[in-house]
This record gives sequence, C-alpha cells and structure tokens, in this order.
Amino acid sequence: MTFLNMIRRAGVWAFLLFVGTAGPVRAGIHDRLMWTDSAVAAPDRHVAFRGTFSLDADTTVDLQLSGASWYVVWLDGAYYTEGPDRYAAKYPEYQTRRVRLAAGEHTLAVQVQHEGVATRILREIQPFLYVRASVGDREVPVRWRCLPLEGYASQVRRVNPQLGWVEWVDTRRLPEGWQQASFDDSSWAEPVSVRRPLGEFAPSRIAPVRSLDVTPRLIGKGVLAEVFGYPGDNPGASFFLRDLDDSRYPAQGVWRRYDLGRVRLSRPCLRMDLPEGTVVEIAFSEFLSGGRVAPWITLSAGDSYNLCRFVARGGEQAFFPLVPKGGRFVEVHVIAPPDSVRFLEERFVERSYYDRPEGRFACGDTLLERIWNTGIETYKACSEDALIDNPTRERGQWLGDVGIVGMEIGAAGFSDIAIVRRGLVQSAQCADSAGLVAGLCPGGESYMASYALQWVPACLSYVRLTGDRTLLGELYEAAERNVAAFDRYMTDEGISGECPYWNFIDWGYVPNDGPCDMALNLHYMIAVQSMTRWSSELRLDDREAYYREKADRFRRILDRYYAACGFDWDKVGYHRTVLGLRAGLVPDDRREEAVAFIKRHILRCFPNDPTAPRLSDPAANNPRLITPYFAHYAFPVLFESGEADFVLDQYRACWGWALGEGRTTWVEVFDTRWTHCHQWAGAPTWQLTRYVLGLHPRFDRRTNSFDLKLLPGSLGQAEGDVPLPSGERIAVRWQAEGDRIRYTVNAPSEAIEIVTERGERIRVKPFATRTVCLKASQK
Repeated sequence: MTFLNMIRRAGVWAFLLFVGTAGPVRAGIHDRLMWTDSAVAAPDRHVAFRGTFSLDADTTVDLQLSGASWYVVWLDGAYYTEGPDRYAAKYPEYQTRRVRLAAGEHTLAVQVQHEGVATRILREIQPFLYVRASVGDREVPVRWRCLPLEGYASQVRRVNPQLGWVEWVDTRRLPEGWQQASFDDSSWAEPVSVRRPLGEFAPSRIAPVRSLDVTPRLIGKGVLAEVFGYPGDNPGASFFLRDLDDSRYPAQGVWRRYDLGRVRLSRPCLRMDLPEGTVVEIAFSEFLSGGRVAPWITLSAGDSYNLCRFVARGGEQAFFPLVPKGGRFVEVHVIAPPDSVRFLEERFVERSYYDRPEGRFACGDTLLERIWNTGIETYKACSEDALIDNPTRERGQWLGDVGIVGMEIGAAGFSDIAIVRRGLVQSAQCADSAGLVAGLCPGGESYMASYALQWVPACLSYVRLTGDRTLLGELYEAAERNVAAFDRYMTDEGISGECPYWNFIDWGYVPNDGPCDMALNLHYMIAVQSMTRWSSELRLDDREAYYREKADRFRRILDRYYAACGFDWDKVGYHRTVLGLRAGLVPDDRREEAVAFIKRHILRCFPNDPTAPRLSDPAANNPRLITPYFAHYAFPVLFESGEADFVLDQYRACWGWALGEGRTTWVEVFDTRWTHCHQWAGAPTWQLTRYVLGLHPRFDRRTNSFDLKLLPGSLGQAEGDVPLPSGERIAVRWQAEGDRIRYTVNAPSEAIEIVTERGERIRVKPFATRTVCLKASQK
C-alpha cells in the first residue's frame, strides 16, 4: 500500500487545499501558544500533544498551525502534515490547512522536537505549539493533552553545525500507538499557555509542502558484524566501520542499501518484524564512498552524523524518522540475529514543494534534454518551505540560490514560484541595523555585500517573471535602505575594501589589485541601475533622478577602471569582463574582443581542459577556474553575442561531465568533492527554455506578454511548454526550413502577446495557434 493510499484508507484525505485567502489572525494569538510548562526548556526535547474535537456534521475544517521548531502532525492516526514554515521571529507565520472530515470525534496528534539551537532553518526560539481549528467563522473547541517523550536521548550529536539533533530513540519507552484516535491520554497533563518574544503572526503565503511516495531500488544486502567502539563513542565511525561481509566475523545483524534515484530530502518508512531491543540505524549520503553509505556531510565545518538510531519495541513496527534528511543513498543496519529480522515494507517519503514540472523542453539532442531535466530535478530536490541551497548539508535559504539562478529555473519549470517571493521578502525582514538585506535567513543570518546588491535586480526579475507588482511597493523602502548601507564605504574609486560584509562573487574568484574589488562595484552599478527602473515603475520621479545621477557618477568610476587596465581583458579577468558587459560598460568597439576573451578563458578551465586547476575546496582560488553558478551571468552574454553554438557545446562538455558516474543532480561546482545536489548549477535549464524556445517573460509590461528572442544556434528544431503564473502553459514548437524557421505557439485559455525584436506585436487568442516565419538572421 502506498503512503498516500494509507492516508486515503484512514478516511481523512477527502481533500487537502491550501487556504490562500486566509484572513488576519484573530487578536490574542499569543495567548494560544502552548507547551508542557513555563520553565526554560533544555535543548533537544521531544513532546507529544494530542487534541480531540467533535463535529456535529460532515464539514470542512480549517487548521492554523505553527511552532518554534520541527513538528509532525497526524490526523486520526494518519500522517497529515509537518512544519513549521520557516520565519523570522519578528514576522512569525502560521500554516493553513483545510480538510473535509466526517461527523464525530477526531484527534490531532503532534510531535514537536524542541531543538534549542540555531539552525539554517530557524533561529533559537523557546518552544511552543499553536493550533487553531475552525469551521467557517466558528472556532472548534479542542481538548489538549501533552507528554514529554522520554524515549529520546537528548543531545547525543548534532546532525552537523547547520542542522539539529540526531534522533536517538528507544521506542520501548514511548507510549505505543499514541497517534491513534483510540489511544487513552487521560493520564497526560494539560499544556500551559506560554509567551514568546514574537511579532504579529501572519498566514504563510506558500502552498503546503508535498509528501511524495518514493519507491527505492534495493542495490545491496547482506549480514554485518560490529567492529568499532561503544554505541555512543562515534556514531558515524561505528556505522561506517561495521563489517558487511560474513567472511571474518560471525554475523550479528543484517544490512540493506537503497538508491532513491537522485538526492532527496526524505525519510524511510520501514515496517519490520524484530526482536525486542533490536538496534536499527539508518544513514544517508549523496554518493557512495567505496560502495558504502558514509554518514558524514562534506563541508559542514564541523562534525556531522547524517543518521538516526532506533531501539525496537519488538514485533511488527514501523520506523519513520521525525525529521527528513538529505541523500540519494540510504543504508539500514539491523543489529539482531539475521534469521529473526523480517522486512515487511520498504518505502520512502520525500519532502518537496514540487512534484511534476509544468515546463517541458525537447530538441532532438538527448544530452541537452537530459541536462534540462537534471536542472529541474535538482531544483525540486532543493525545494521545501523555501528554495534551499542543498537538502543535505544545511537546508539554508541563501539569496544566491533563491533570487538569482533558482528563480529563473523555477519559472522555466513551474507556474508557482511563491517560495522565491517569500525568500526575497524574508531577506528584507532580516536586514541588519544598517539596512543591508540578509544573504542567508531566517536561520543563521549571514550578511553579504554582493548578495545584498544582487537582491535589487532579483526583485525586478521576480516582477518580470510573474507580474506581481505588489512586491515593488512592499519592498521599495527596504531596497533604498539596502543600497544606502554602502554609502559609508564609498570612495572616489568605488566601494572600499573596508566594507565589512562578505563579498562573495564566485567560488574560486580572485579579486583585482587595488583597494576596491571591482566585481563588487559592478554589482553595485547593476543595483543602482535597477533602482532607477524600480523608481520609474513606481513613478517616483525624484528618486528615479537620484539613482540615475548616482549611476552616471558610478559609471565614471568604472570607466576609469577599464581604461586603466587598457581594456586588456586578461588583466580585467573573467568575472569583471562578464559583469561589465551585463552592465553595459564595455564600448561597442571592444565588445567582440571581450566576448572572445570570455570564450578563451572558459576553454582553458576544467573540465574543458583536464589539466587545468581544480576547485577542490572553497579556498582553492585561482584565476583559471569556471563554475556552473557564474554561467548564469556569462552565458546570456554569449547567447546574445551570436555564440549560441559555443554555449550549447559548453553544456555538452561541462554539464555532460557533471553527469558522469551516474549522477542525477548537479554538483555544486565542477568538482565532485563538493555537494552533489545544488540547484544554482542548473542555469542551462532556464537558458535552454528562454533562448532555444524563444519566449522571454515580460509580465512587468503586461500579463502574458513575452519578448521573442530565439537564439538556437545550429539546432534544427525544438519544442516545449512554458508555464504561466496562472497555472496554464504555452506550447511552443519550431522547425528550421532552409534559411527560415516556422515558429508555432499554442495559447491556453488566456490570450498571450509576443513582441518580436523588430517591435512587432503578435497576439494569440485563447485556445488559438499562431505560426510565424522567422528569417535565419532573426534567430
């Protein structure tokens, strides 16, 4: 039986809808926060809550839920949802869920893990649970009981310094069946009302994160023997050093290894029949080390233990970790006499904001099609309640992942990119005292000069992709404060090196000589240009003039820099050449040689040149490096300079290399010693959709408006689907016929507008098909 079928069989999955029109929270929400007691809570404590309520008739129930750290909710004994959606303490959010229930008594069971430490997901907040049930405008009374779950050992190990605690639990000490409606909780205590230093609650503006069934592929099994230490000495070493061969030691248990197909944020639901006291350990990894699952997370900046441990109650039992973990490969070790172990069900549940993409791309080149799809799969793997950098190492909402590459991939594959909007807003909510928006938030805030500047054009890009102009008014004040935060560091040569914020341009980046990093100054120039457009969109004429003058003044600084370099692009360097072209600072008569330099630089780097320096770790800076991330900036310049075939060949060479050894998600950089699932490496996905299918969204201009800019190089055909924010999609196909291209567009139930590079406006009526002929020179 599948995971979703289990829910349906429980009778609670009549339907589940996101309540996108929830009204404001009623006054007194802070009085509804509950916990076991009012004392200061120690870290890493698990608490069970049970709430029972009755309905007089079959009806739809609205639920509001929130907490200070991870929780999982069961409804009438079946898994229902989990949370919370991450938030900043000044701007807390609650989730909204709607479910159809039958008349009679129902039970909500909630397990909360109070982490008590700051993670990449949430800052440390003293624990609480908030749940409100209502039918229409009428609140449904819920009787609550709670119990600390003493079966969980506290603070055994952190998963790593960026995440919470390893689950280390003796299930014999947990109340059996406590999530079921029939469980007797009369001996449990009543929770108490608690106050927490939080702002006013608002409804989360994203859809519910999905729970998706994943069928694993069993790739190995056998018997094992213990080799290393006591159970708590070093859990990672104890797991990895077990002997998985029966040739040396008597068997003390069994093991199984699974492949989930790609890296995922998931957890197993393993039903087994085991003797009482059996130890079950489950470890996760993105790749195999010598054929084994190694429970360590690379680049964690500290100890890591990507595993969990259970002691079995005895008999048939399901093992379902509370918190999902990242990885593609999973290994299960069961310490019990082999003939006493029975696996009854083996399945996994993935946590992801997305399921199937609405976008599609095909061109007859199977490698390019695989590259496009890998970008989508990696993006899906890095989505939950936020668009994250990696599901394994930290689950952090970094602006470079949310508002730069990720936003464009998301819009190429999906109609709903609300998690991007939320990320841009939360960056502003978490701004520092100077007004600089956060580069990482809301957990473990990090402030980065470069990301703060990139946030400005990112906001405009979101409006271009979605038409949601409300973001411009909502964040304009934050944008002004963000740009003004650099004023104190301004000199006649640009932003000085005294600017204290982390200046991340790219992994491997080598700054120029001199007191000012000119790549940062180029990002500043682009930000000020964006503020000029932003002010114009809001018809703030005085502010538009202010930023226009600021851009003109700063342009003179950058012009002097390029002139001082003698327009020697080798001296200017790869990053500063690309950003200069994007900012419009390279003179027309120098553009061709700048583009030639970019191509020459790329071809001298790994993986194009196998002998070139490798980006083995974050400190391995070298001017002779390229990354997948910076292709987001460099390749549009090349496409629009007539170098489409060069770019397509780079996809085949470099991203084709990255797909080696059976990888199914993108490595973070062109080196396999980094994480193996990082969606910011997926720029080819959005670029293939835009340049090879040809439609570039301009929803800032008008709903369903696109620029037609088809730059496919020597490809002879392509087809695909372009998602619309409404949830519909446009079908595109084209075929080269000699020196012409037949370009066909199928509109959905909405009219669309296409503006050619010559300024012609083509309107396609609802449900209509329109074909136009393009000259080869228009490609």
